[in-house]
Formats: sequence, C-alpha cells, structure tokens
Amino acid sequence: MTEHRYTAGDTECIGYVAHPKGDGPHPVVMIAPAYAGLGDFVKGKADWLATLGYIGFAVDYYGNGRLGRNSDEAMAMMQVLNADRPTLRTRMVAALEAARTLPNADTTRIAAIGFCMGGKAVLDLARSGATLSGVVGFHAVFDAPPEGCEKMNTSVLVLHGWDDPLATPAQTVDIAAELTAHCDDWQILAFGNTAHSFTNPAAQDPEAGNAYSKRANDRAFAAMRAFLKERFAQS
Repeated sequence: MTEHRYTAGDTECIGYVAHPKGDGPHPVVMIAPAYAGLGDFVKGKADWLATLGYIGFAVDYYGNGRLGRNSDEAMAMMQVLNADRPTLRTRMVAALEAARTLPNADTTRIAAIGFCMGGKAVLDLARSGATLSGVVGFHAVFDAPPEGCEKMNTSVLVLHGWDDPLATPAQTVDIAAELTAHCDDWQILAFGNTAHSFTNPAAQDPEAGNAYSKRANDRAFAAMRAFLKERFAQS
C-alpha cells in the first residue's frame, strides 16, 4: 500500500495504491472517493480490492491530497468542482492515464468505481468517451455536465438507493435516458427503502437522507464483484 503521485494538467494529485500478491499483470480498479476526498474509507476499499486480485487505485480528484476536515469544508470543495466539470473530467482522465502506468497493471483491464461525488466522477469519466472495462457508481450523483456526453466506450452499473435525496426517482429516469442514448451496455440496480451513503457505516443521519444499510451494502458489493468478473473476463 503506497502513495502514488501523478499530475492532471498543472495539478499534482496524490493517490493511493494497493497491490495484490503475485507478479501480475493484474486488472486495475480505480476508486473515486466521496465528497470529503481520499480518506480512510476509500483507502480501505483499495486494500480490500487487492485481496480480490485487483490493483486498487484510489484517486485524488481534488488535487494535492486535499481532504475536507468537516462537512462544511467538504461541501465547499465539492461545490467548486461541481461548478467546473471540465476540470473534474480532466482529473479523472489523468487518473486513468496514471492507472495505465502502475507496475504490474493489465492496461487492457481497467475499471472505475466511485461513491457519491466519486460516483459522479466515474460517470463523467465514462461520459468523456474513455475506454474502460467498466464503471460502477455507488449512491452516485447523476446530473450530466453542461458540455454533454460522448459515446460511452465502457459498460456502466449504477447501484442506487431509491430514497436517495441527491438522486431522486425522476433523476434516475433521466440518467437511464442518458445511458440509453450513449451507452450500449448499462444497468441500474435500485435498493428499496435505502438512502444516500448506504455503503458508509459512518452515515447515521436518516432524517437528512444519509444512512448505512448493511443489506444494500452487501448486495451492492456482490453485484459489483459479479460485474467486474464478467467485464474483465471479456476484456
């Protein structure tokens, strides 16, 4: 488990890499964090993915390893990037390029997963037209960037809490229409009675629409594992 520095334009980004045992080459799974940035939660997912035989590469879309120290600071950081979607896209494309240079990486088998704002980030990577094995969004935010969407050269799996206030049923229908127009292979798996941040055990505010759900978490990661196994087998 090591720090991995790369650049996106003139911004230094500080990612985190966990390597599986063996010489490889190994498939790579990029992980885009939630709105607070690359912290322990997403590093733990990289470590876990390494136990499955993948290189787990947690990416830094804020740059310089910045972390939100509290919810207000994290929200402010997110709002800046939300207002500048070309920069978000540029940083995710740079992360993909960095993933291709990792030691023992199988450059023909790279997928990207993301949580919350990170779900939006990996969807924007797919919207850029980048070629990947697959993209998975966990409780992602769905709004398309103003610049629109290219033909998606990847398969997409959306794992969604139906009661998520940040991605309403109407917005879920909207992204389904967007995917139908731009993606040849997409799926949406929605979990009933499930709110935002359902994979994060620290999410304990159901009145605000944020609540961990072990049932939805376990089902979502089982779906992700099956999706990655299928997509990497076909790459």
